[in-house]
Amino acid sequence: MSKVNTDEILINDFLDRGVENVFPSRDFLEARLKEGKQLTMYLGIDPTGPTLHLGHAINLRKLKLFQGLGHKVILLIGDFTGMIGDPTDKSATRQMLTREQVLENCKMYKDQASKFISFEGENAAELKFNSQWLAAMTLKDVVELAAYFTVQQMLERDMFQKRIKEAKPIHLHEFLYPLMQAYDSVVMGVDGEIGGNDQTFNMLAGRDLMKGLKDKEKFVVTMKLLIDPTGKKMGKSEGNMITLQDGADDMFGKIMSWTDGMIVPGFEILTDLSDTEIRTIEKDLNDGANPRDVKARLAFEVVKIFHPESEATSARTNFDKQFRDKEIPDEMPELRIGAPINIVEFLVQSKLAPSKGEARRLIDGGGVKVAGETVTSYEFLVEPTVDGVVVQKGKRGFVRVF
Repeated sequence: MSKVNTDEILINDFLDRGVENVFPSRDFLEARLKEGKQLTMYLGIDPTGPTLHLGHAINLRKLKLFQGLGHKVILLIGDFTGMIGDPTDKSATRQMLTREQVLENCKMYKDQASKFISFEGENAAELKFNSQWLAAMTLKDVVELAAYFTVQQMLERDMFQKRIKEAKPIHLHEFLYPLMQAYDSVVMGVDGEIGGNDQTFNMLAGRDLMKGLKDKEKFVVTMKLLIDPTGKKMGKSEGNMITLQDGADDMFGKIMSWTDGMIVPGFEILTDLSDTEIRTIEKDLNDGANPRDVKARLAFEVVKIFHPESEATSARTNFDKQFRDKEIPDEMPELRIGAPINIVEFLVQSKLAPSKGEARRLIDGGGVKVAGETVTSYEFLVEPTVDGVVVQKGKRGFVRVF
């Protein structure tokens, strides 16, 4: 067992920076952390997509600090709960996934999480899958667990209240999701759980169940979310999700598209800058500093966490050339096709579009250019040249074709 660090400054940083709430209280967890005994906290991630994203990174950064204090961390892959579908923040029922889909989605999760937490050494993080115990449950087990919750409790969830007002259906299996997540805590016997503040209901369900079955106080740490002015999370449906697979240029460009109100929160929950530095940045903005320049620093600080610093520097240079100086970037992906190819097929093959349907939507919206000219026909042929012809998607997607 690794030695537990009770340094007061580090503990306060863990308890305060980027934290929305601590249950049952901050004082409770502070006292536990100062006892010097090793605690166990977990982060659960449902594999609903093939890559982790910046929202996951917020929680993983906090897990890194917890592990650095000498405590035990568990990364739990919700390969069973992922098939049910978490109803959090959803105005309609999630589409249920197959086991094959969730297992395919989570293939890269451990490697990506390794940017923050260590799965090696004396105090190695553990990787677990909740199908190990949830898939083995009988109907009798589920009924017995369900007895610890009421329908009124479940209906307290904001998204369920909204659906009722809008006369939208709430399916019974959606009530089972928080029950299953709650049981994860009990089976693993953890001391605490961390997640975004949108997961508060589910995590507190685990706290209730732990108290009921084990008579144990489980702490819950809820993290602030990076949201836009309307309160929406960064996400696939909003078109601004930054994944940990994004290249440096794409990541930089997406951050530069954020609203000015997201700059200071971004520094707080996504970077290693000190609180003093962040307060100075906030003051500079209030005193009239150009938000674009400050946002460029935020983008640089975030990108260099996931990519070499040289690539972050290059991304900043490319962004300036592309948007401030209105130039095509010097560096971009290259693709050799050898013969003319239909534009729709090319967009998919080059990964500028995930599907032919999306490729057609991009063309319809005037979002595709070849050699600087907007493409208007699905039948357009991309013809390779000796020097390479540039195909552009939107403002940030470039491929040079030979």
